[in-house]
Amino acid sequence: MDELGDTAERILQFIQQNPGCHLRKTKVMMHISLGTVQYHLDRLEKMGRITSTRLGLYKHYFPVGIFQENEKEILQVLGQETTREILMLIIERQAPTQTDIVSNVGISAASVNWHIRHLIKFKLIEEVKEGKYKRYQLRDREASSRYITMLMRNYYPNIWDKWSNRLAEIFLSLSKGDTE
Repeated sequence: MDELGDTAERILQFIQQNPGCHLRKTKVMMHISLGTVQYHLDRLEKMGRITSTRLGLYKHYFPVGIFQENEKEILQVLGQETTREILMLIIERQAPTQTDIVSNVGISAASVNWHIRHLIKFKLIEEVKEGKYKRYQLRDREASSRYITMLMRNYYPNIWDKWSNRLAEIFLSLSKGDTE
């Protein structure tokens, strides 16, 4: 097998520890030039050591053979601060409208719409029409909440620490709602 070299090996280890990370985040967190990171990511992908998926303008990198497609999608969402904030708001509020999301997250309706479309495409949330309003909720509350919490705890421990108490209260209330 081809010898990776120190930099490529460090980048591979970084991707294994931070699945779903994109090029610029890898550059910033590893303190390596953009060109060097891009070269090694491309090389690692051609060698079959990592794989990538694209979300909008970002290409996200994953170790090969570890994650199912839906897990990769959730990791991509969790890795993007605004999309993650919207998802957490939807989980917390259970069925907010676009207006609720705009006022709580502080971005334009068009931006919220872009993030919502991706969350729907990844089958994490669904749109429910209620009169003239559209509300957004987790698609499969139990399965989605389990995946989200497991992936967040394992791969985004800093975010997990920040959100764990809120998530615990939210998911406990969701499970109580199912039993009533």
